[in-house]
Amino acid sequence: MRMSVLLVFLCYAITAGAFHNRVFLGSQSIAISSARSPISVLHAMSDSIIDEDSSVSKFSGAGPVQVDMNIYNLPFETVLEEWTANMVPATPMQEEGIYLGAKNSREHLVDVVQVEFPRLQDMGLGIQLMELAGGREDSLGITIVEGLVEGGSAENSDILPGDCITKVAVRKSSSTSAPVDITAGMDLTETVEESAVTTECLGYDATVSAIVSLPPVSSEGETFVLTLKRLRRKPKINLTLQYPPEMNEPDVKLELFAGENLRRSMLVKGVKLNDALSRRFDSGGIGDCGAEGTCATCAVKIVQGGNLCNPRAQQEAQILVKRANWRMSCKTIVGYGMKEGSMTVRVSPRQWADGS
Repeated sequence: MRMSVLLVFLCYAITAGAFHNRVFLGSQSIAISSARSPISVLHAMSDSIIDEDSSVSKFSGAGPVQVDMNIYNLPFETVLEEWTANMVPATPMQEEGIYLGAKNSREHLVDVVQVEFPRLQDMGLGIQLMELAGGREDSLGITIVEGLVEGGSAENSDILPGDCITKVAVRKSSSTSAPVDITAGMDLTETVEESAVTTECLGYDATVSAIVSLPPVSSEGETFVLTLKRLRRKPKINLTLQYPPEMNEPDVKLELFAGENLRRSMLVKGVKLNDALSRRFDSGGIGDCGAEGTCATCAVKIVQGGNLCNPRAQQEAQILVKRANWRMSCKTIVGYGMKEGSMTVRVSPRQWADGS
């Protein structure tokens, strides 16, 4: 019975070995035979598994995506080792719960992708699933996509091996006619109905049970809408900092992630920043404004890679109106638009011989 159902909705695939025998959570794991409830176990381990360096906070300043994010996809073999599950406390962005995450959250991010494709009669999803962790009484686990089945509904979708399915929805549209007023006649209204199930952090059996609980095909034009989580590497900026020649300081090489603030990143890494010759734009005195963007003492010159930064806001543009290649580092985001590449930046530009 299990196999006959799966042939309609999914193509069965499951792994054995270490992944199948344990649920991995952060840097630790919980044995399947644990008698404690998942919530009590997770809260007991919360200090080690809460992912404070999430992709949401890390890239909040990177702006609208301007590249094909698939260029940052990880190899399937890496994905197998990287998926984990985190107990996350409630925030303004999401409810408390168990969410998928990356073990190496410094280098990798979890992206959310939504795909939609026609629901074919008698063909089901046509997705091969692989269970990385599961077998628990509470149904918790990690189940990922291993591949797509030829002829299935998902065959030509953008689903990739290694993706985790977190939600499956079936949508169908219907049109109804209703009178508007005497002169206008009938108005055609389209109604969209949706049935959905969530599957994040479920083992194989629970994932299959959720999907097969969706209503059968009842009309033409129905579509599947899948919400996926996909592991990617974080785009990086290779930054070279140059000091004025008379300072006799070697160039500094830094590796930053897209979305990082330039001033904050340099200060954290011990870079000497504020120009001793500079005067505050707002008062004419000395001393920085604490990243308020009113003094221009943290100004740098972008020699290479200016296209990797966020656009100037109005205040910065007014302060540096005569300096086309200068930026206030406190207002500069590198890797804007989730781009990556190389940048060369001159520190203390007023002290260079050309006054650049």
